Amino acid sequence: MRIPTRSFCLAAVLLPGAVAAQTRDATQDAELQRLRQTVEMLTARIQALESGQASTAQPAPASPAQSATAVVAVPGAVGGPAQPIAVASPEAMKVKPSPLPARDTFDEDDQATARADNEVPPGDDLEGFFVIPGTETWLRLGGYAKLDAMFDSGDAGVTDEFVPSSIPVDGGRDSSRFNMHARQTRLTFEGRRNTDAGQLRFLIQNDFFGSGGSYGYRLRHAWGQLGNTYVGFGWSAFMDLDSGPDTLDFAGPPASPFARLASVRQYFPLGNGNQLILAAEHRAPELQFSGVTQRSRTAAPNLVLAARHEAGWGSLQASGLLRYLAYDSAQDSNEGSDSATAGGLALSGTWGWGDNGNYLVFGAVGGQGIAAFIGDLGGVNVDGVVDPQGDLQVLQQYGGWLGYTHHWTQRWRSTLTYSRLYLERDPLLDPSVFRRSDYAAANIIWQPAPSWSWGAELLYGKLQEQSGASGDVFRLQTALKYDFVR
Repeated sequence: MRIPTRSFCLAAVLLPGAVAAQTRDATQDAELQRLRQTVEMLTARIQALESGQASTAQPAPASPAQSATAVVAVPGAVGGPAQPIAVASPEAMKVKPSPLPARDTFDEDDQATARADNEVPPGDDLEGFFVIPGTETWLRLGGYAKLDAMFDSGDAGVTDEFVPSSIPVDGGRDSSRFNMHARQTRLTFEGRRNTDAGQLRFLIQNDFFGSGGSYGYRLRHAWGQLGNTYVGFGWSAFMDLDSGPDTLDFAGPPASPFARLASVRQYFPLGNGNQLILAAEHRAPELQFSGVTQRSRTAAPNLVLAARHEAGWGSLQASGLLRYLAYDSAQDSNEGSDSATAGGLALSGTWGWGDNGNYLVFGAVGGQGIAAFIGDLGGVNVDGVVDPQGDLQVLQQYGGWLGYTHHWTQRWRSTLTYSRLYLERDPLLDPSVFRRSDYAAANIIWQPAPSWSWGAELLYGKLQEQSGASGDVFRLQTALKYDFVR
């Protein structure tokens, strides 16, 4: 693979400048500390003045949520009394904080996953929540704006994400490509409310990776969870979002389980950080056919059973997936129908240590007929293959991933990621079908403030087909992100 000189030139421009900026951290931190002290002093004086005016005025009636939660006073209209408002916190909202160590992630996907007892996602300080007056419902409008710019050493197949299974084997590897988009920009609407049956959490989220144009609206999540019962559209229970590495790339490790789907789920907290998860999910079989009228058939829900442990050092999760794959043919054909049982296992975890934010994530997955639930194989139609006799043969898939994050300073961090994924060799498959993929990424991320981040990342992907032919590509990606509420 010949790497374009321009990729290294661009990297040489971006990365040294980013590293050099680290030396300014100490000076900036000192300046910020002085500013904080000044603001605190002025705030104390203003509160003292306002308290004298507010002592003779009757405060506005508090909502039920305000009367039962932490309250602070803020200045009212000019000359008017200070008004009480509820402060968002785990204690005020009566929700359990996560025991997991906090960590920053560029995509923030772990913030949108459901959790036992609706506990607060790790690192989420509940900024932006407010109480609807007269109710006990807390709302938050969040999300971020993100711009991605990518330079590829050749044809990467998919332009807006890095998907090794789409890399062409024999075309355009020496023709560099440039792309820039803001399609990952997303909006998130989240609500929480305490009820007699437990806390109700509702989440709806979208981005702009949908059809209907270059920025088509796409629904990412729409679900609710009352207590420990979840229903709606969102991440599969087979996934462990906490074990995802911190990458700028939107797709992430190819071997990692990945699926958003409709499901119903029940969490069973067992105490001491242990829990069981049981789910029934909808995901249609993705099959290779030998006949022209054959089509997959969803005959039963996919079942997930997972065991999970959470602690201050990190987490460990083991998940099992059971599927029933089936197909049939048009009534006037002789191609028949068949079905088969499929399933797989995934083991994943996280480990954070030290005071400098070091973090390790890892995972392994394996099984047969579970390709639709794996990142690089979803949509490739390799859950199974139908032979000329009409028999459905399930296919084996297995792989793993590893990611390590190191914080150089409070504002600078880097993550190294590697992943490999296999699909078994099968003579029934076309020679051009997926056989193996490799994925590697290294980045540096600067986060001078919670509300915005910048990063640069070098990625490498390689695809090998059933025939043994292969293709690879390098990508240099940079991204700038502004958070709405942080």
